[in-house]
Amino acid sequence: MPSAVPNLEWQATAIADLLAIEDYISDHNPDAAQTLKDKIEEKTSQLPEHPKMHRLGRVDGTREMIIHPNYIVVYAETPDIVRILRLLHAAQHWP
Repeated sequence: MPSAVPNLEWQATAIADLLAIEDYISDHNPDAAQTLKDKIEEKTSQLPEHPKMHRLGRVDGTREMIIHPNYIVVYAETPDIVRILRLLHAAQHWP
């Protein structure tokens, strides 16, 4: 019997990261900001189907999905939930 697909959950910190990135980019190029936001949402929506597809994270218990050379989604997974923890610029350090 196939296992259930985990739910996708965004932590408040990750949502704040997304909004801050979108706001910063939209100051210079609103179309680019919307394109990046759409790409992030589309790629993260696929995480529950393939949570182990991306590299192990720099912090134990996490994984990292490179969305764009400059942006990384940090997430953790359990059998029930894929939890997006942060959305970072590649130059940022976490935690």
